Amino acid sequence: MGYVTKEQIAAAKEMDLLTYLENYERDELVHAGGRTYSTRSHGSLKISNGKWTWWSRGIGGRSALDYLIKVRGFFFTDAVEHILQQTGKSPPVICKDTKNAEGKQAFILPKKNETDKVIRTYLAGRGIDEALIESCAKEGMLYESRAYHNVVFTGKDENGEIKYAFYRATNGRKIMGEASGSDKRFSFRLVNKKSDCLHVFESAIDLLSFMTMAKMDGRNYGGTNYLSLSGVYTAQQNGRYKMPVALEHFLKTNQNIRHICLRLDYDRTGFTAAEQIRKLLKNDYAVYIVMPKMGKDQNDYLRIRKGLFDEIKIEGKEKNER
Repeated sequence: MGYVTKEQIAAAKEMDLLTYLENYERDELVHAGGRTYSTRSHGSLKISNGKWTWWSRGIGGRSALDYLIKVRGFFFTDAVEHILQQTGKSPPVICKDTKNAEGKQAFILPKKNETDKVIRTYLAGRGIDEALIESCAKEGMLYESRAYHNVVFTGKDENGEIKYAFYRATNGRKIMGEASGSDKRFSFRLVNKKSDCLHVFESAIDLLSFMTMAKMDGRNYGGTNYLSLSGVYTAQQNGRYKMPVALEHFLKTNQNIRHICLRLDYDRTGFTAAEQIRKLLKNDYAVYIVMPKMGKDQNDYLRIRKGLFDEIKIEGKEKNER
């Protein structure tokens, strides 16, 4: 532990927890609804109206300094030095309200790490082609976050501006989610206006896995359209299945599409979602439901083909592939 002055302590105390997390630990912040937030590590810790309360432990505070000491276990001087080091590297944007002028949740991308070695190792370990990883990284379609070294998949609008981000842990933990304020209409996708075919997946990793296998098979993997739905669900609206917003927007803005291959997960949710999507689109498009030949999803199938799984389970056969 070092020595800190009264001035340094006062400066550290000015940092509220929401501002601290928004600026320096963005992946830890979870929007709980309205103007209330929680943390990914502690769901019962709520942040609202400039205060935070860890309900399961019966403690709380106002500042980021309080949080680092009471929740993270920092010594007092270490906590002060930590905050000052962060602000010294990157002056914070004060977050009095995270909503924009239209009242919508402000879109804030996780801060980018200086290198992307961790995510390249992670994606390659899942079988993704390294040249494909490199291409997506150069296009800004994926990068490594600074705070937790997560892989962040981005989605751009028609003007090339990033409007969506989905992060996924690379340390083996099942931590994933969307960046606050993400517009799901612009989920991770690759567009080719010359092609009339669209391949649809539940996740960006499944999308990249399919492209990797197409490359392995010598097919023209770059000559078509790809879209990640960033998850699927079977919710209904007024008794009718609601079209995934990413797919709905893609079809509205790419009217060259005539054929749609639904390559969702081989499970109840994937089957149900695929059937419901086909019912909604069958009058306007040729829709094919194509499940992976082996494994639960496209990444399972890729890892099986590359020998990255210890056990191989044949779940079903691919059919109706265009």
